[in-house]
Amino acid sequence: QRMKRIEVNDPVAMWREGIEQFKKGDYSSAFEYSKKAAELGYVGAHFMLAGLYRDGHGVEMDEKTSIHHTEVAAIGGHPDARCNLASYEERTGNLKRAARHLIIAATQGSDESIKFLMHGFKKGFVSKDDLAATLRAHQAAVDAT
Repeated sequence: QRMKRIEVNDPVAMWREGIEQFKKGDYSSAFEYSKKAAELGYVGAHFMLAGLYRDGHGVEMDEKTSIHHTEVAAIGGHPDARCNLASYEERTGNLKRAARHLIIAATQGSDESIKFLMHGFKKGFVSKDDLAATLRAHQAAVDAT
C-alpha cells in the first residue's frame, strides 16, 4: 500500500519508505526517498535529510546542507530539529540563539529540550525566569496532547 501512495507523490509515504530503507542500511535509497518527500514539503523528511548529510549516509557529509535542512525542519515546527539547532548554536558560541531554540522546542512539548534547558541554566545562558516560564509552557503543551 505504501508503494501505491508513493506513486501518487504522498510525501509521508516517501518519508516512511526512506526510514525503512535507512533501517535496512540502504542509505542511498533512504536519501532519495527523503529528498523527494522534502521537495514535496514534508518537514520530517527535511529532518531526516539533515541527519543523512550530517553523518554522510547515502550522500557526501556536508554540515552546511545539514544545518539548512535542520533549519527548514525547525521552521516547519519539528521540535527535535530545534534541539539540534540549539546544540549547533551552543557549539559555535551563540548561546542566546541556543536558548531561544530550546525555549521554542519546549513550548512544542519536546522533553529533550527540557534537559538541554536545564544544562543551559546551569551554564548560565538560560535565566531562572525563562526556565520557569518555559517549564510552564512545556507542561501546557504536554497537557494539550
